[in-house]
Amino acid sequence: MTPAAHQSPHTPELRATARHVGRRRFLTGTAAAAALAFAVNLPAAGTAAAAELDPARLTADPFTLGVASGDPLPGSVLLWTRLAPAPYQADGGLPARRVTVRWEVARDQSFRRPVRRGSTLAHPEFGHSVHVQVDGLDDDRVYYYRFRAGSWISRTGRTRTAPGHGAAPGSLTLGVVSCQRYDQGYFTAYKHLAEDDVDVVLHLGDYLYEYAVSGVGGARAYPAGTVPAVYGHEMVTLDDYRLKYALYKSDPDLLAAHAAHPFVVTWDDHETENNYAGAVSENDDPAEEFLIRRAAAYRAYWENQPLRRPQLPDGPDLRLYRRLHWGRLAQLDVLDTRQYRSDQAYGDGWQFPGPESENPARTLTGAAQERWLIDGWHRSRARWNVVPQQATFARRHNSTGVPSQVSMDSWDGYPASRNRILAGAQAAGIENLMVLTGDVHVHYGFDIKRDFADENSRTVGTEIVTSSVSSGGNGAEKPANWATFMAANPHLRFYNGLRGYATVSLGRDLARADFKTVPYVTRQGAPLTTAASFVTEVGDQGLKPA
Repeated sequence: MTPAAHQSPHTPELRATARHVGRRRFLTGTAAAAALAFAVNLPAAGTAAAAELDPARLTADPFTLGVASGDPLPGSVLLWTRLAPAPYQADGGLPARRVTVRWEVARDQSFRRPVRRGSTLAHPEFGHSVHVQVDGLDDDRVYYYRFRAGSWISRTGRTRTAPGHGAAPGSLTLGVVSCQRYDQGYFTAYKHLAEDDVDVVLHLGDYLYEYAVSGVGGARAYPAGTVPAVYGHEMVTLDDYRLKYALYKSDPDLLAAHAAHPFVVTWDDHETENNYAGAVSENDDPAEEFLIRRAAAYRAYWENQPLRRPQLPDGPDLRLYRRLHWGRLAQLDVLDTRQYRSDQAYGDGWQFPGPESENPARTLTGAAQERWLIDGWHRSRARWNVVPQQATFARRHNSTGVPSQVSMDSWDGYPASRNRILAGAQAAGIENLMVLTGDVHVHYGFDIKRDFADENSRTVGTEIVTSSVSSGGNGAEKPANWATFMAANPHLRFYNGLRGYATVSLGRDLARADFKTVPYVTRQGAPLTTAASFVTEVGDQGLKPA
């Protein structure tokens, strides 16, 4: 970060207020409420102060950011949109007034068989975003939905509900995506995913990047000035984050994927700042400063994702970890490995492990989330226990030498935390464990060993790591370290460095993982290839070529 970008964008009053409040839960009490008002530009009187906008004043399409759905439950869907007739303006092109938005859900795409309809308010305090929880639907059914504001109608979205808790569905197919950096390539993988036959998409983090985007869109190489100058700096404030979501969500391939499938989302670091850890910023900014930035980032995340009411942030805190079920076939325990983690050992990066990284007190999940995960496993009756999360779980040595360096930003930098998780799975009797991961911009397929120090140790699960959508540019089928990684990690079954996504199909007897790639992202139109397919069987964990 340049020195100019590192200077605080916040007012002296805000910084003075923030210094007087706590490090972790600094937004409590009267002074903290004032700090949040400064941080995220909320009107002091709250939502009741905003008058309603005359629908006739909506003279341009307000649905430029599309529609989305998320977190499917039995008989219930969550629908999202955000009004922004001028998406590249800080206010989205709308005055500070609330807007009535009508919604409808139907069994068919032409809406001739409607089942639910209603209206809600898009408040300026929440960036004119809309989160509608629709209950009373049938279990395990596809539905179509759309929104209206004034005379404008949104595009149609397709979503679905989950099977009932006691149901025994025969299959669940997941699309798995991560890491979409706008200025490093096109989101072509989403074009293909929109056309793929999946039930739910899991987004495992780095939905956007905080970095500046040039007027040519970086590697997209648009004509000069195509991307407005407002994107020419790193995002720090609430307006910055809202604007960056608008840029990303205007991408036609991402719009199509959201409209085609319900998403289950979790974040990694770049939705806030690269490699932050809890209240510790990448650049070791004062905690009160960084938590203000985190409050802005978390608020913008909630505003721009199809999340339910329990995920509404409270200042710099947002409980993103949560549990979903697909009947008795699968339990999905969605983790947050950023908000509660200990700071990375040895200054981060690839380092030799030692007493600092191996300290038993270190945690990647925080104690409360760790207990929640393991307690949930003890209660699980699912055939498959799936853990969508961010950082590579399996051990990765970067050389065949002894000792070898490992990544301090992944679970290798928190081995005691990983050991507690694996011991908890064993104590709970979890037999079919699958960890789904993003972050590293490559496809990996790992066997999860009970003891990674012993290659003959029992295989207790599998890890599917999806490559990036565009982050890192075009990539390569065999990165430069391919042979070294394959030799240094005998539990690594597959490694591919092209961009793309993965699909995971869970059945009653086995699960199948398909690693899908595109040959390039720096220009449009790349075809999709299934680079490899593997299966793991119920009661016999370990990846085998399909």
